Amino acid sequence: MEFKVVQKELELQSRGWIPTFHDVSKEVCEIVEASGVKNGTCCVASHHTTCSVMVQECSHDIDSFDLEYLQHDLLDIMRKMIPDFAEEHQYRHPGPIHAQFGRFVNEPGDYTSMNTDGHLRSVFFGRSETLTIKDGKLDGGEFAHIYFIDWDHVRARRRQLNVTVMGTTEDIESRKWNGGKVIDTKRKYTEEEKAEMEQFWLQQKR
Repeated sequence: MEFKVVQKELELQSRGWIPTFHDVSKEVCEIVEASGVKNGTCCVASHHTTCSVMVQECSHDIDSFDLEYLQHDLLDIMRKMIPDFAEEHQYRHPGPIHAQFGRFVNEPGDYTSMNTDGHLRSVFFGRSETLTIKDGKLDGGEFAHIYFIDWDHVRARRRQLNVTVMGTTEDIESRKWNGGKVIDTKRKYTEEEKAEMEQFWLQQKR
């Protein structure tokens, strides 16, 4: 059985001033199909510490901010948890040493480090997603789309998304566990748990 690994990088342009949601579903699906992997996994990972990857339904409706409604709902929730960096010293980060480091690596100004909200949102949301490949297709469910989220909105920037496809180029056996029998996850009480307590009998005798 042949095992194969394919890696590709997607180059994206974020707009700044507001977090950017990139729908990369088409590109990731094309990479999977071109890889020749029939059964395995596809990892979609951000190259950046202020970005995330999300697998979610496309909500179709788009508002005046060029965001799908579901995306803007998510952004509203994240803003309640982690407010936009709107004024100096709102967060501890960045400190003076970090600002000095920014100048050392030729950042255009101290303002580019005022993206603490983006870092914290990325930590909460995660930087990658892994999907299953079945018979040469991504198994994301009926409505799943893959989004690359750039939470850093202090400036427009070029971003990179890494896609790693791993798996076999051959067919596999049946995927059905235990013949496809539905798993019963309801609580099952032991005989001891079901036994009546003495206090119940006393109440009945009153």
